[in-house]
Amino acid sequence: MKNILGIFLLSSSMLFAQQPDLKTPFEKGNGNQSATYQETMNYYQMLDKNFETISMKTMGATDNGEPLHIVTFNADKVFDFKQINASNKTVMLINNGIHPGETDGIDATMSFMRDLASGKIVAPKNTVIVTIPVYNIGGAMNRNSTSRVNQNGPESYGFRGNSRNFDLNRDFIKSDTRNSRSFQVIFNIVNPDVFIDNHVSNGADYQYTLTYIATHYQKLGGNLGTFFNEQMMPAILKDLKTKKIESVPYVNVHNDVPEKGFAKSMETPRFSTGYASMFNTLGAMVETHMLKKYADRVKVTYEYMLSTLNYTDKNAAEIKKLRQENLTNYYPHNKYTVQWEIDSAKVKQIPFLGYEGKYKPSEVSGKPRLYYDRTKPFSKMIPYYEVYKAKKEITIPESYIVPKQYWEVIDLLKLNKIEMSPLKKDTIINVESYKITDYKTSKEAFEGHYGHSNTSVSASRENVKFSQGDFVVKTNQKNVKYLLETLEPEAADSFFNWNFFDTILQQKEYYSAYVFEDLAKKILDENPKLKAELEKKRQEDKKFAENGDAQLDWVYKHSKYYEKEHLQYPVYKVMRY
Repeated sequence: MKNILGIFLLSSSMLFAQQPDLKTPFEKGNGNQSATYQETMNYYQMLDKNFETISMKTMGATDNGEPLHIVTFNADKVFDFKQINASNKTVMLINNGIHPGETDGIDATMSFMRDLASGKIVAPKNTVIVTIPVYNIGGAMNRNSTSRVNQNGPESYGFRGNSRNFDLNRDFIKSDTRNSRSFQVIFNIVNPDVFIDNHVSNGADYQYTLTYIATHYQKLGGNLGTFFNEQMMPAILKDLKTKKIESVPYVNVHNDVPEKGFAKSMETPRFSTGYASMFNTLGAMVETHMLKKYADRVKVTYEYMLSTLNYTDKNAAEIKKLRQENLTNYYPHNKYTVQWEIDSAKVKQIPFLGYEGKYKPSEVSGKPRLYYDRTKPFSKMIPYYEVYKAKKEITIPESYIVPKQYWEVIDLLKLNKIEMSPLKKDTIINVESYKITDYKTSKEAFEGHYGHSNTSVSASRENVKFSQGDFVVKTNQKNVKYLLETLEPEAADSFFNWNFFDTILQQKEYYSAYVFEDLAKKILDENPKLKAELEKKRQEDKKFAENGDAQLDWVYKHSKYYEKEHLQYPVYKVMRY
């Protein structure tokens, strides 16, 4: 009898010992501590080992040598994304630690995935959840307690820059980092319908713990954008209110008081949600407020993800249908906006819970300084600029032609699943051609670049000889918005503006003025029309008329001797109309 009892007690003891400790490192701490990178990975490995509905996979390289991972929850225990994408299920992708000092999402998502696997959250029937546990691994390993000087916890955290000091939330187009290139592979494999990128905000003080940047509905376009703006986001925010969580759009105010009003962000593709919008993915950045308690920030991040999941799961069929239908807005010959600006005539009032902003003499400089009086909270309506208007539109071509020598561009197109086909032989094609007419270049380095802005072009039609192996890229394809945002030079985050084509901005051949003087006279004598244009320019521009070198250069640039490659944008458009 003793032996039987002993065996029973030993078996019970072993069974009890085998039960995993499901508490996250954050939950085991004092409410102001965040998991390290290794603790995070260990935790997800434990979930993968103990739950059949959780799968952890290695996906790609990062700059510091550690691989990116994805962790997937699927109630059906299917983790092949070809099968998942072929099903009727939606996919929700959650990104964490793009700025590793903003750790809220890292800790919240560990609890979120655990609760899905353990059944604390009712398993969604129509949605698969995928997370990148820590995107900026190098930054997460650069752990400190000082770099987020204005932030109220946690006790230690990672650094904003990655191991090569890139801000990864500026790298989704130029893709200087391995992190970015691996993310793009993940994104195109997973094909998320909904995307959440978890952050912590800087800026003004106010009563909210949770703010958010919802992808601009005009950027999404069509019925998909309307659905996101008028149905999905209001429903998520209403659900949060039932949990007593008030929220407001990201307060884009840093050195002034927010009650004067602010604008909704129009995220360009350099940012994660701007990148996601090119693929008709419904995206949002959670931006918890830096001055609120860490435990409270983790909680509201968790609840935002849960509210988003619940809505997505209930409306999975509608979301998938609208994403597919949205592709019809970007057929050849339709218009596409490549530059936006705020429509200041269209302003609305939104409720805002703030603190009274005041000024007093600085004890450092003696000059007036802003401070917020938390003893004087207020609730009032404030101006909110949500509507944008098109500053620059282009007509979507039938195709682009990218010369094979621009392999860096071609590699990124392929990485983003852009379909293209090489010319089988040398071919003359009638195309629309761009000349770069103006651009401004940054005087300071920004994320490893001296980027361009305010770019403008002139367009002309001409016959151009292309070589065997040059790529024809049709626009009638799924990821067309990525093409338009990167290949149109006037777009805010175009490859041109990110310096991919800077070699065309430099002349390679010049002339000796004392020799060219005689040839210039001959050119003008043989071309009366050109001579008349020169005379007209002299009359209209006195400064030009007094500058002999400028006039000689003008003649050179209007002659056959001027190199055609200078300022010639090397990507061409086939219009067929």
